[in-house]
Amino acid sequence: MTQLRLSRFRVEELTSSNAAMQRCLQLALLAARSDIPVLILGRTGTGKTLLAQAIHNSSARAAGPFIAFNASAMSDTLLESLLFGHERGAFTGAQQTAKGKFELAHNGTLFLDEIADMSPLAQVKILRAVEYGEFERVGGERMLHSDARILSATNCSLRERVRDGRFRDDLYHRLDGLVLSVPSLKDRPEDLPSLIASELKTAAAESGKRLTSIHPAAMQMLLAYDWPGNLRELHHIMRTIALFCEGSVVRPEHVVFQRDLVSDAALGDPAGRLSADLSLEAAVNAHVLHVYESTGHNQRRTAKILGISRGKLARHLSAAVPK
Repeated sequence: MTQLRLSRFRVEELTSSNAAMQRCLQLALLAARSDIPVLILGRTGTGKTLLAQAIHNSSARAAGPFIAFNASAMSDTLLESLLFGHERGAFTGAQQTAKGKFELAHNGTLFLDEIADMSPLAQVKILRAVEYGEFERVGGERMLHSDARILSATNCSLRERVRDGRFRDDLYHRLDGLVLSVPSLKDRPEDLPSLIASELKTAAAESGKRLTSIHPAAMQMLLAYDWPGNLRELHHIMRTIALFCEGSVVRPEHVVFQRDLVSDAALGDPAGRLSADLSLEAAVNAHVLHVYESTGHNQRRTAKILGISRGKLARHLSAAVPK
């Protein structure tokens, strides 16, 4: 799976050469043909939202809305308002009535991401809505109904959370009608070449570059990497590569991984200022500094490798070196 055309992807379009991923996609296609609740398991960045969107797009509800909601790191009050909506005057700042995610997902699909991180109180409030489609807006007295198909996802084991008493057993059994396990990218080596090629093609088009090939040494670096950030990391790295590469061939010096940038920044910045900045600008500056260090502080060679002018190199170095 890639991140292309997210809103239009169907399960039938997703392919894989990995046996575990093929099984996941086969089950996802069956799930798309029914309204059974689906629980999607997988590490962060493996494409759980992509798969949920594809299931919706391949279902009889495809013409309806797909509403995604991340339930993590949120207060009970805010979560209740966002999920169920609120009436005007329900709390300070509620100047008008607002629909919640359940209501907005009527006749469509509601995707609850990071479901395991919901508090015990939030789990109680969501149980009736998941089971019967009934809820009340915050500050309201009228029972509302939403015909929304429920898909959910988590990057941890809900079974363990239930055993530990951190997740309600009754809610768990309302969500796990069918369980789909999305393997990590490191466990799908067969898919890496096609995913790399697809993401690079998209990244090149987005940046206006004409990238025709990947040097064997650069490809070996990409294939040997363990991709802890999974598809999300692949997506970002290929865009960084497209940004750095000025020619038509992706070479080893254009390949830089986020964890290496953080490590390099931390070594050159004891106070942690660079490593704490995860912006694309900081990543570019850190990579320029990395290449500069690898050339023994040879500005001419560094500029040639990166395909930038000496003046632009100086600006990147000035921003990368701690003041």
